[in-house]
Amino acid sequence: MYKAIAANKRNTVLIMAVFVGIISAIGFVVSYLYGNTNITYYVIVGAVLYAWLQYYLATSLAVAMTGARQIEKRDNPRFYRIVENLAITTGMQTPKVYIIDDAAPNAFATGRDPKHAIVAATTGLIDMMSDSELEAVMAHEMGHVQNYDIRISMIAFGLVSAVGLLTDIVLRMLWFGGDNRRDNDNNSPIMMIVGVVVLILAPIIAAIVQMAISRQREYLADATSAMTTRNPDSMISALEKLKADGRPMKRQNSATAHLYISNPLKTGFFGKLFSTHPPLEDRIKRLRDNANKF
Repeated sequence: MYKAIAANKRNTVLIMAVFVGIISAIGFVVSYLYGNTNITYYVIVGAVLYAWLQYYLATSLAVAMTGARQIEKRDNPRFYRIVENLAITTGMQTPKVYIIDDAAPNAFATGRDPKHAIVAATTGLIDMMSDSELEAVMAHEMGHVQNYDIRISMIAFGLVSAVGLLTDIVLRMLWFGGDNRRDNDNNSPIMMIVGVVVLILAPIIAAIVQMAISRQREYLADATSAMTTRNPDSMISALEKLKADGRPMKRQNSATAHLYISNPLKTGFFGKLFSTHPPLEDRIKRLRDNANKF
């Protein structure tokens, strides 16, 4: 598991480089079409500032979009104590605890670092799981905090949002700003087509990168849960219950879907293909295959 954590840290640098490349490509397209190389730098700086702002606001946005409400120990002693005990076990600061009023079983963690982390679970998950299963699920979520998955998720969320915003703005500029573009032999229809293709592919590539981040970190958080509780069977049992239930959440939002332990969206074939979550059966199989190693 520690090798996986180290690999994730290395991959974070690679992921950031990919996003910088995507944003630079968008800037280059605009710079070429408008004949001003400085636009590339403006685009990169603007995207970084936007991502930085999202990084600090994302937790509040996630809470608002999911409808989660913060609780104290007296509001749900069973759930709160499980989170509190896991924090003591792992030597972490107890994160803020939230509950989502939803019958669909699910949970998530978010925040920019362990000191600013929150964990949340739906009422459906709390009611459905036994104490050991609920402990395993929350150990999974706190594993995201321990492994700093929440940080890279927030960075990826901010950068994906920046790429989406940039491509939308640039496509509107190309569509409505024809008179302002550079008009010379180099500004050929072929370059226009290439530029549009880049702009269309950029958010798709960004979303795929975000999907890859989320999938790998779900496997790692499952392993972290098994190591924290020393009880992989409880994590397996919890995942089997999530698989058997499969209900989508009432408040669905693709922007926060990657945060959850299980895909909260109603999905068809293409939804599953581009899901930010690996299939639950694959996660269960990995845990069973490695049960003796935890």
